Amino acid sequence: MQFARAAWRFLVAIKDGMVLIAMLLFFGALYALLSTQPNSGAIRNGALLLDLNGVIVEEPAAPTFEDFLAGNSSDSPREYRLRDVVHAIDATVEDDRVKAIVLDLSSFVGGGQTSLTDIGEALDRAKKAGKPIYAFASFYSDDSYKLAAHATEIWMDPMGGIIFAGPGGNRLYYKGLIDRLGVTANIYRVGTYKSAVEPYMRADQSPASREASEALYGVLWDSWQTEVKKSRPQAIIKPFAEDPATFITAAGGDIASVAIQQKLVDKLGDKTAFERFVAEKVGADEKPSPDSFKSIDYDDFVAAHPLDNDGSPIGVITVAGEIVGGDTGPGMAASGRIAELIYKALDEEEIKALVVRVDSPGGSAFASEEIRLALLEARKKKLPIVVSMGDVAASGGYWVATAGDHIFAEPDTITGSIGVFAVLPSFEKALAKWGVTADGVQTTPLSGEPDFVDGFSEDLNAILQSGVENSYADFIKLVAAARSKTPAEVDTIGQGRVWDGGTARQLGLVDGFGGMTEALAEAAKRAGLAEGDYHAQYLDPQVSLSWLPFDGIPFVRQESAPITGVTGWAAQRQKAIFGQAMATAQGLLVREDVQALCLECGTGFQRNTRASTGWINRLFGYSFSPAPR
Repeated sequence: MQFARAAWRFLVAIKDGMVLIAMLLFFGALYALLSTQPNSGAIRNGALLLDLNGVIVEEPAAPTFEDFLAGNSSDSPREYRLRDVVHAIDATVEDDRVKAIVLDLSSFVGGGQTSLTDIGEALDRAKKAGKPIYAFASFYSDDSYKLAAHATEIWMDPMGGIIFAGPGGNRLYYKGLIDRLGVTANIYRVGTYKSAVEPYMRADQSPASREASEALYGVLWDSWQTEVKKSRPQAIIKPFAEDPATFITAAGGDIASVAIQQKLVDKLGDKTAFERFVAEKVGADEKPSPDSFKSIDYDDFVAAHPLDNDGSPIGVITVAGEIVGGDTGPGMAASGRIAELIYKALDEEEIKALVVRVDSPGGSAFASEEIRLALLEARKKKLPIVVSMGDVAASGGYWVATAGDHIFAEPDTITGSIGVFAVLPSFEKALAKWGVTADGVQTTPLSGEPDFVDGFSEDLNAILQSGVENSYADFIKLVAAARSKTPAEVDTIGQGRVWDGGTARQLGLVDGFGGMTEALAEAAKRAGLAEGDYHAQYLDPQVSLSWLPFDGIPFVRQESAPITGVTGWAAQRQKAIFGQAMATAQGLLVREDVQALCLECGTGFQRNTRASTGWINRLFGYSFSPAPR
């Protein structure tokens, strides 16, 4: 007993020490973050350096606790906001301090096809204005080369390479593993082409899903080739992309020589040689080395060129990432946070219209409807609403778009996917192998459901499938009303099928092609504003100390997500029952004396399971039981 008490005091001391260390690290990281803010006054003559060591996104995710601990490490991949990159490139046109633009794409992860097109068009505008563009990378692939193709001169490390893979590829299917483990994937869906659930119900791609994927990827690949060829006419893309092995083996594995031969790059040289070349064009910088060129920091340049605020404001709401309930994000399209921004905008009388920028594959139908209803409040106040689709605006993303008076998409936008599904696992086969069974008393057909030990009842399956079908019917009606179609017409082009933007326009799912520029112009026109007499007012979340990411700290407890329907109720009950089972199993190991405990008393038992959880969970303040408090 003395040993147990000593061990417990030791664990408590460890926990207290971890809390102290975590807080010290947190405030240290916060100081580092605040001390490395962009310096708009540091701009000098030189080349704007776009060292894109990360990914292009519509809305960067909120930093996590780990991000704060890492600080602003240049080695850490980051998310670059699309509008900031485009605006920075456009700002070089009128800034005489910028002598050139340098694209360092060695660590570029990529971005959506329409986002890269927007950046490419901005690079073309800068190049037309007399700003030379120099690109360098050790290795080029589809996304990095799509940007490099706009450069005045493309460099590649002689030991590097270049490969064009094209869209598509294999996805993982778990049906065989699920069957081997004895797990039952209870699937409820509507839509022949709604393929998101196929990995849990098939071992391969369905013919319907293959048909949709081939059509979509074919359009995207043709578009990629057309845009690259337009940007760099001399590049011989198609033969190399279709048979890279022949070209590379014929060159003895020397991919660099193939790149020169196919006119994919202009010069071979390592990074030092490239920087020396740029220094000859824009001037040398003795620090950090004599070969370095005078560079303009991207973050400093963005800070030095704020967005225009002349004319009347047009509010811009961003719906980016998976659509979920609650107030999380940015990085996730949390319906509570976005709806609050919309309602706040309605209180500001000066806002004349709204543009909704959607870059989301969808998510919760309930959360999508919450955002749509907030937008309908704007329509009640006679505010025009124009939707601008980014790389993807599908499923729940399209649900939100139905609130718009006018919908813009790009030819390569991925949209549609009008369909719904739900998946809940049960483990009756797996547990039966280990002798775990279930028995009890029911007062209604749903007592104890969902039963992940004995399998879901027919009543629950019928209710869940009916709910999914009802949600699909609601989706169809929304689209039909918004697009002046009958529900039967929408059902024909729905069924979970994903479309490219060009086909979606032909089908009447979108009204025209265009990006944010065209969407703002359309919103201004509908608001009766004169051409050019308006500006975009981005309705982003306020950044303050209360916004700091305490959610990443392991001993800060998280709030449970609200229940939004039968499926949510079933999922939460399933987690609670699983937690209760885990706590019961643990009780065999930790209870050391005679118990006066009621296992049938439900709520009381769940409320006290923390006392019987393992030492690791107690150390961090967690319980296996996710029962509501």
